[in-house]
Amino acid sequence: MSRQSNRTTDSKKMNAELFTLTYGALVTQLCKDYENDEEVNKQLDKMGYNIGVRLIEDFLARSSVGRCQDFRETADVIAKVAFKMYLGITPSVTNWSPAGDEFSLILESNPLVDFVELPDNHTSLVYSNLLCGVLRGALEMVQMAVDVKFSNISSLPKVQMAVDVKFSNISSPKRCRWQWM
Repeated sequence: MSRQSNRTTDSKKMNAELFTLTYGALVTQLCKDYENDEEVNKQLDKMGYNIGVRLIEDFLARSSVGRCQDFRETADVIAKVAFKMYLGITPSVTNWSPAGDEFSLILESNPLVDFVELPDNHTSLVYSNLLCGVLRGALEMVQMAVDVKFSNISSLPKVQMAVDVKFSNISSPKRCRWQWM
């Protein structure tokens, strides 16, 4: 019995490492295909958006999460359920704006950056920009238009990443299948 659970754990770790390496190969190819880092960042965001548009249905079906009552509850679901389900991490939700329309997700660890060393000539590359697009696409499908961007929080010897999420408005239901708010 314990042998089976060890095999499942090893399989999940191998899948995570395969995903990390595959993502690294994708970013490497984008860097070769596009002239500058800003174009690569746009492509990663666009790819993430397309993933998020499709991933929200899987998330809602697998998580059995009900309708969120406000933006704070949405932030908690993203941090405690979605990130845990898909990346195996639980970021902390901090830096709420006084109006309650903006927050930051602090990533203590980011599985996408395992095994990564960026060359010096890619200083403006936002390596994990795919995550911003995923959040933006998924939230748009539940009628929430948001602006999402990465920011680094340097605390030596470790670098933390923050994903800043700002609520823009309720988006039109033209493409939405689910209503979350």
